[in-house]
Amino acid sequence: MSRRDQLGQVFRFALVGGVNTATFFGIYLLLHPWMPYFAAYSLAFLLAMVGSFFMNTYFTYRTRPTWKKFLLFPLTNVTNYVIQSAGLYALVTWAGMDTRIAPLVAAIVAIPFTFLLSRKILVPGAARAETAPHAEAGSSSRV
Repeated sequence: MSRRDQLGQVFRFALVGGVNTATFFGIYLLLHPWMPYFAAYSLAFLLAMVGSFFMNTYFTYRTRPTWKKFLLFPLTNVTNYVIQSAGLYALVTWAGMDTRIAPLVAAIVAIPFTFLLSRKILVPGAARAETAPHAEAGSSSRV
């Protein structure tokens, strides 16, 4: 993959991330009045993650979604969830940040981790293809 292709992928990821973050935050704000902030955060996170999977497979990485990728995608987001959850807790509890804003700040901090992990799951073999230019990027097994 050329440097230009990689930069395009990062740009598309950032664009999808912006849409996904707005979706997450909108769902969170809708749920926040009706349930405790952490429950609203968790449900919004799960719903946004499904949207993120499809936006990233089709738009960011331009690969086809499979059940295997769909089932593995949440596993890669466990790290993202932990980073965001710890950040949310710290920002609200220790920094006294407003519970309506803290999830947005925590989500921004987790972005680089999410990019690397989602790419690893959605484009298996991408790192191998980059280190071996003669390797075929589409040679990974499909479900």
